[in-house]
Amino acid sequence: TSLLLMAGIVVTVGLCRRLARRRLRTRQRLCTFLLEMLSTFQICACTNELCLLGNVEPKPHTALTLTYGFTVLHGLTLPGSICNPCGTLQPMWGGGTSVRMGGLKIAAQFAAAVLARAFMHFVWSLEMAEPHSGALSQGCSNPIQTTEMQAFCIELLFSVVFQLTILRVESVNPKYKVHLIALLITMLVYAGGNLTGAIFNPALAFSLHANCFYDRFLSYSLVYWIAPSLGKFFI
Repeated sequence: TSLLLMAGIVVTVGLCRRLARRRLRTRQRLCTFLLEMLSTFQICACTNELCLLGNVEPKPHTALTLTYGFTVLHGLTLPGSICNPCGTLQPMWGGGTSVRMGGLKIAAQFAAAVLARAFMHFVWSLEMAEPHSGALSQGCSNPIQTTEMQAFCIELLFSVVFQLTILRVESVNPKYKVHLIALLITMLVYAGGNLTGAIFNPALAFSLHANCFYDRFLSYSLVYWIAPSLGKFFI
């Protein structure tokens, strides 16, 4: 049921993206906002669901396999979208994207994070699958399982590695590039998933752990917003 749900999200987002391109050709800014919002919504919604499947046996093989598979799927179905505020900050810092356009994309990404969380909470309330039972009562699941300084360094390092890889594989054939990126993300999740969740995406972090931001805003903003955002200064 969870896999069918995520497949349905991917198909629906794909149809909405195609419709937005056709109907909003002359309204570039609105089209850019909607495309980025829809793409980020897909990643946030699917990752929220994937987190519920993290305890499925055998661990961690099932979770890592699903991470790799859906990362490839996102790469194939969301071409041209960034879906990560850190990835948007990089061209803004280098002058390749205007501040207005970059701000528009970041606003779309965080809007999608909120919408995805609200949507998944509604779906979980229906309890269509066994993992959905009790998902709404978990509150802050506290993904930080190490010291705050170590968590900060891990998210910073992973963000730098990820952004550097994105820059290095720009000239690679798209068919192979999605697999290289998916492999990297899976490796990072395996290396640091048990410590910080290995998110290195501020919008995704907020969608996954909004309750934690409410409870411990300074700590979580430092680890999941500031640390990955600082990664662009090391590239």
